[in-house]
Amino acid sequence: MANRAGKKSLAAVVGAGAAAILVSVVPKFEGVVTRGYLDPVGIPTKCMGDTHNVVVGKQYSEAECRESLETQLVAHAEPVLKCTPSLAGHTYQLAAAVSFAYNIGAGAYCGSSTARRFNAGDWRGACRAMNESDAGRAQWVTSGGRVLPGLVKRRADERALCEKGL
Repeated sequence: MANRAGKKSLAAVVGAGAAAILVSVVPKFEGVVTRGYLDPVGIPTKCMGDTHNVVVGKQYSEAECRESLETQLVAHAEPVLKCTPSLAGHTYQLAAAVSFAYNIGAGAYCGSSTARRFNAGDWRGACRAMNESDAGRAQWVTSGGRVLPGLVKRRADERALCEKGL
């Protein structure tokens, strides 16, 4: 299935269930700002956490923001599925992994202990690693060297989503 521009739709890449979860939770996690702005650590951002081709100060329409979200979720879902192919068909774990990758970057996700554990079949351990190190310390909750309360909550929510049905 393709969208108007001939690109793959999110539902075609991750399945309808994971797509529905992602278009619901990512805007909640990221917030919705219909203009280009600098995030708390100075990264140019627009719409729903999109850091691609941002013009700070530019107004974006709701339609542009929905399209940018779908495009960026597909751009993160494809590498997630490539580096953790066992997630295909696992709605909640895949949605959590794509949300996680959308925030930390696909490369960081694919090199993470979360990805390694999914690939090793340690699903609970993979979910736990989204926000907790083996030593029990919080992880993936800092940006620019600061713990961000929004990331603490996001990671807890992603982990809970990931653990659903396990």
